[in-house]
Amino acid sequence: MTATVAARLAELIEPLVGGELPVRLTAWDGSSAGPSNAPKVTLRNANVLRRLLWNPGELGAAQAYVLGELDVEGDLGDALTHVWKVSAERGLGSVTTTPAVVLAAVKAARSLGAFGRPLPPPNSQAQVRGRLHSLARDRAAIGHHYDLSNDFYQLILDENMAYSSGYWTSEDPDYTLEDSQRDKLDLVCRKIGLDQSRGRRLLDVGCGWGSLSLQAAREYGAHVVGVTISAEQKAFIDAKVRMLGLEDWVEIRLQDYREIPDGPFDAVASIEMGEHVGEDNYPTYVKALHDNVIEGGRVLIQQMSRTGAYPGGGPFIESFIAPDMFMRPLGRTVAMIEEGGLEVRDVQGLREHYVRTVDAWIDTFESNFERVVELVGLEVARVWRLYLVGGGMAFRDGRMGVHQILSVRP
Repeated sequence: MTATVAARLAELIEPLVGGELPVRLTAWDGSSAGPSNAPKVTLRNANVLRRLLWNPGELGAAQAYVLGELDVEGDLGDALTHVWKVSAERGLGSVTTTPAVVLAAVKAARSLGAFGRPLPPPNSQAQVRGRLHSLARDRAAIGHHYDLSNDFYQLILDENMAYSSGYWTSEDPDYTLEDSQRDKLDLVCRKIGLDQSRGRRLLDVGCGWGSLSLQAAREYGAHVVGVTISAEQKAFIDAKVRMLGLEDWVEIRLQDYREIPDGPFDAVASIEMGEHVGEDNYPTYVKALHDNVIEGGRVLIQQMSRTGAYPGGGPFIESFIAPDMFMRPLGRTVAMIEEGGLEVRDVQGLREHYVRTVDAWIDTFESNFERVVELVGLEVARVWRLYLVGGGMAFRDGRMGVHQILSVRP
């Protein structure tokens, strides 16, 4: 009797995962294998196996998921959490592609009609070229992530379009994501001394959609220069500046952090932008912050940290979300800031705050899912569902952190 597709796949996968399948697997022939009470995963065609043959592990699975070739029934976060739990209990790391494993996979692929040349990557997968962290490549990488459209990000973020961890100061059910972002922005403004006097000049490096720039001008009377290399972001902030009548207070430039000509400023802030400058360029980034603040002026960096094998966040993040991103353990970032001539005064961890922030983004995203699909298509919508769910898990489980690092130029 010929074995079903699901049985053949279980025979191939179970030695790699140290036991029975962690999911209930249904293959394209309708057959199933694995525990009936486990999360249900459906493979809709043989392309899934072909992708995994050429890109074993996370990247191949992500490609298949965003294209709908692989689907997960029910809550994606619950399913991924279960798989992570089983992996931890069994002490599994990444898939080890020994010659025997490759040979078995090739034989299975041939017999199941899945053998062939690599399939084209999804259209949503980033394609950036040129010298790493050149001005042109950085603009392309940032454009891939941030220029989807302002309308898209408005279906995920709070009213002020703050795309970074909030600072949650209340458990009250009426306390919202927008409240947490306002409290984060106030925390930043106080730390860099904008509450001490009005009329100070602030440089906002990697200003996003302008949440900090606008808050600093409106609430603290700061004169702000914000820089971004995203044309979509600049257009959004410029419109909001005009709407709020802040033309004399806020100037937004389409400008790289390496091109700022008119410092020093009284204070400098950079919120979750340092991850994008790369490892080799981080000293250049710190120098730009140092050189653009007055002596005795404060610099605040809010930045994500990461340990482990993938400083870019892993194959999925690096391929679909933020190409060329680089994160490191907190201690190394603090050392690099000090090596750049800034005196670190305070470090505040916000990891748990990011968990709540991402949970709120997911709620907003899922409530607007149909509109997201209308705007960017189902493939990109599935990319972002996977990104938000996986990112929230990384902060929840401690694989990633985020910190506010306050420094002073001596």
